[in-house]
Amino acid sequence: MIKVLIVDDQTIVRAGFAALLDAQEDITVIGEAGDGREAVRLAERGRPDVVVMDIRMPGMDGIEATRRILALPGGESARVLVLTTFDVDEYVYDALAVGASGFLLKDATADELVSAVRVVARGDSLLAPQVTGRLIREFTKQRRSRPQAPSELATLTARESEVLVLIAGGLSNGEIAQRLVVSEHTVKTHVARVFTKLGLRDRAQAVMLAYESGVVVPGESASS
Repeated sequence: MIKVLIVDDQTIVRAGFAALLDAQEDITVIGEAGDGREAVRLAERGRPDVVVMDIRMPGMDGIEATRRILALPGGESARVLVLTTFDVDEYVYDALAVGASGFLLKDATADELVSAVRVVARGDSLLAPQVTGRLIREFTKQRRSRPQAPSELATLTARESEVLVLIAGGLSNGEIAQRLVVSEHTVKTHVARVFTKLGLRDRAQAVMLAYESGVVVPGESASS
């Protein structure tokens, strides 16, 4: 079962999400929080697998709540799915920077929400990678004119570096396998090694690092 914590300051939104997700055979909602502080308390007590997190809330916002939840003992195993709208793109960047695993637009369909929770729980891929990639390219371009590459990048093999660039382009393991003409199992091995060497928790962090370190240059397409 995927344990989910729902965080939103609108009661009707929380209730709707809870009813939808609880109706799934493989998902159970362990709590609902109306603000960031309550979210941190419930996460510490319930150890959710996925936190469906609104960004803009009174008091502690979703970005700070995400940071604190992932810093809890055992909290590093949680996955945070951020709810957003296109007019708060910078908040999305900030949420990813503190460790969120992906985002979902607030006008997403019921099926998209359920699928998003399952995808984030698996840690398989970053949600809407093409859209997120554009956001990251834009904000890294604005904020970091001289990117600094972490020394750990030098430990990657040429193929692992290539895989990192393709991850940053939003490609799935299957698409990377087709691009490199190797098996998907081989790609999974490369991805795992990249994550281990760079100390990454998921693909969201891999995308962030690739753009922030200059491995992928803002404005260029990593998937072309």
